[in-house]
Amino acid sequence: MSNLNLIQTKSASLKKLMARPENFDELVGQSEALANVFRRVEQVAPMNATVLLSGETGTGKGVVARAIYRCSARKEKPMITVNCAALPADRIERELFGEEKAGFTGGNPRQIGRFELADGGTLFVDEIGGLPLEMQSKLLRVMQEGEFERLGSTRTIKVDVRIIAASNRNLTEEIRQGSFREDLYYRLNVFPITLPPLRQRKEDIPLLVHHFLAKFNKKIGKQIELVSRATLNTLREYSWPGNVWELESVIERAVIISQGKTLQVLDRFEADRKREEAAEQDVKALVDLEHDYVLQVLQNTGWRIEGKTGAALILGLNPSTLRARMRKYGITRQ
Repeated sequence: MSNLNLIQTKSASLKKLMARPENFDELVGQSEALANVFRRVEQVAPMNATVLLSGETGTGKGVVARAIYRCSARKEKPMITVNCAALPADRIERELFGEEKAGFTGGNPRQIGRFELADGGTLFVDEIGGLPLEMQSKLLRVMQEGEFERLGSTRTIKVDVRIIAASNRNLTEEIRQGSFREDLYYRLNVFPITLPPLRQRKEDIPLLVHHFLAKFNKKIGKQIELVSRATLNTLREYSWPGNVWELESVIERAVIISQGKTLQVLDRFEADRKREEAAEQDVKALVDLEHDYVLQVLQNTGWRIEGKTGAALILGLNPSTLRARMRKYGITRQ
């Protein structure tokens, strides 16, 4: 294979390629989508504002949370993490607020919660959409008043904690379904940052590949230096439903199996692309069906949109929503 078909990862060029703001070492990329995240982080990090990070699983919400923390005035104090989705509902209150066991003998009767541990620092509440409703009201109280009681105690504890929350769920949809408090959402959504999926910043894939290659060379003890253009093109063309996490796993696996100096990615992405194409065709078919149904209802109602006999009522839509759908599908009265 000629040198023209290879990209060599040399430390000097990598440093230049991966130049990014100080304290952003884990955020790899130079795309405009990621640059927007950098700008948002730089704006909010020095403040004491609550931050809500949104994005698909694997987009790096925890990485961004750490970047905010490292750039904040609270960086000398602890950053404590709690993952709401990883804890059973009956343990979340103890983990967040602690517990005191009356009359307990032997061992320590007091469990310190995450809020106390994070006092003066930052609490990263990951997957906050998984927080039970009864805990949401208690979290709201701490955010509003800066105080709480340990489970089993009546003593009020004051804390000063900055909240960074993250969710891969659509919280506004969770509100509509009644599983998330609207008042808590507005408290959390002071400064929202949405992380783009990897498929929307494919120009960052070569940088990420080299970043993970260097990481796993060091971890595994290999010296792989070359990545073929064909491999990079294959990685760029894939849609990465698991985002950066999935890419990291692919590169680690490739480093393990590769022999010599060239990275060998043996994952087969063709089947995945065919499934994606089939899914896209299904979506297109559904769009066509909706277009035809809306058109049929409009024709049956004599193109009346509003009122008791209007198409909007039959379709279960607001008249403004129906008009927007008509514009979207290019439906006009003939």
